[in-house]
Amino acid sequence: MTFLSARPTGLPCGQQPTIVGAVTELSDITPEAYGVGARFTLSVYDSDYVSIILGALKAADPDGLEIETDDISTWVTGSEQRVVSYVRDVVAAAAASGAHLSVALMLSRGCPAGMTCELPSGVRAIGADPVVLEETGVRARAHWSLYPLLDGGSEGDHLTPILEAIERAKAEGVYDGLDHGATRLDADLARVLETVANAWIGVGDVVQHVTTHVTISINSPGAPA
Repeated sequence: MTFLSARPTGLPCGQQPTIVGAVTELSDITPEAYGVGARFTLSVYDSDYVSIILGALKAADPDGLEIETDDISTWVTGSEQRVVSYVRDVVAAAAASGAHLSVALMLSRGCPAGMTCELPSGVRAIGADPVVLEETGVRARAHWSLYPLLDGGSEGDHLTPILEAIERAKAEGVYDGLDHGATRLDADLARVLETVANAWIGVGDVVQHVTTHVTISINSPGAPA
């Protein structure tokens, strides 16, 4: 069993861009400064894993992104659309090998640990446009969890955004059931990533710090028909 850790070329946690003091314009805060990014590990269950992983990374377009890969994972930072598109391209390229693979992906936004942001007065969070991805022809099954992190107090509703995201997954035909601690998704890789990312972005309209985690399985010999 082998694994790939892909981490966008962002700065190490302790060196993340920091905004000190209040800003007056939302345009002053870039996605990178707001902590928008993905950390993922790609595991390929094939003896040719090195070639598959390196080929997948080479096939993905890094334009507009900062990407940093170490021995554990890969961190990618940039706009939500570019970050999720990059993950899709890496995973789809690896899946084209036909090998069984899994992906552990975490998306985060809203000044997570190691960063400091002070939003303009009266602004609770910064939204973003939904991501739109071209289908890949790759079936993906996944376990997904969404975490609205209402930092600084208990005001707000943690559960409602999660339940609304699950209902959207049902409406989109991506929902495949509930398992312990996770929602099961089953669809084209692009649809799975859209569901995960757009729930993350949607909750981020009202909650500053939001993370979401998904474990994706592709080409599994044990997958149901």
